[in-house]
Amino acid sequence: MELKTFLQLMPASERDSFAISCDTSWGHLRNIGYGDKPCGPALAVLIEVRSGVKVRRWDLRPDDWHRIWPELVGAEGAPTIPQEVRDAA
Repeated sequence: MELKTFLQLMPASERDSFAISCDTSWGHLRNIGYGDKPCGPALAVLIEVRSGVKVRRWDLRPDDWHRIWPELVGAEGAPTIPQEVRDAA
């Protein structure tokens, strides 16, 4: 699920506590969800964990997740890595 969708479905009364549990602010989460700010790797992990794996870290960092978390390459549900990226490794 995209972060934007996850946040939109979240009751307003839970938004601040979710953000705090991710060590950030609601505004920053919203900026990430709308694509205005990038999501740092540590925050991506926290969002994944705190969302109950509804929002995946690879969706928050689609261009480089496989470099940051190579152990997730080939995991169930993980996006495929383009051949040219695999060849370059």
